[in-house]
Amino acid sequence: MRLLYSALSPFARKVRVLALEKGLSDRIGLEPAAPYQDEVVRALNPLNKIPTLVTDDGEVVYDSAVICDYLDGLAEPRLIPTAQPERHRALTLEAAADGMGDAALLVARERMRPDGDHRQDLFDRQLKAIAAALDLFERAALSTERFGIGEIAVAAQLGYLDARKVVDWRAGRPALAAWFEAVSKRGSMIASDPSAG
Repeated sequence: MRLLYSALSPFARKVRVLALEKGLSDRIGLEPAAPYQDEVVRALNPLNKIPTLVTDDGEVVYDSAVICDYLDGLAEPRLIPTAQPERHRALTLEAAADGMGDAALLVARERMRPDGDHRQDLFDRQLKAIAAALDLFERAALSTERFGIGEIAVAAQLGYLDARKVVDWRAGRPALAAWFEAVSKRGSMIASDPSAG
C-alpha cells in the first residue's frame, strides 16, 4: 500500500498512528506529497487532499476517517469498536477531533496571510470551536489504557496545535494535558512526530 501524506498533517498522523498501533506500518509505503498542490495527489483524489491511500489492489481511499476504517478492518486488534455504544462514542470523539483540526488548519493558514489581511471574524469563530472541542476533551475522561480511534484522533490534533502553535491549550485543562503527556510516549506517537523527522 502507498500513503500519500505530509508529516505535519494531523489527519495523516492519525492514519500513521493507527497503522503503527495495528502493526501495519511495514505494509505501507510513505510518499510525501503537498496537499492541494501535488498533481500526483490530484490524479488519485479529486479533492487533491492528503492523506490518500492506494491499496495493494490499486483502489484509492481518501479522507482520514475512511482510511482508518479501511486499515482497521485488515488486522486485529480493532481500534474502531464494532458494538454500540462504544462505536458511536469513539467515532464522535474522532469527529470532534477532526473538526477541531479543520478549525486549527484555518487559523494556521490565516496567520500566514500578510499583516492587515487577517480576518478577525474567522479567527474568532475558529478559536471558539477549538476551545469548545478542547473543553469537551478535558471532560471526556480519556484513557491512557485504551488507545482507539477517538484517542488517536485527539492526540494527533493536539500534536498539531503544538507544532503550529495554534493555541496554548494546556491552560485550565490539567486532565487533557496529563493525558497527552502520557500518550505522547507511545511508540506510535514518537514514530509519527513531525518534529522528530
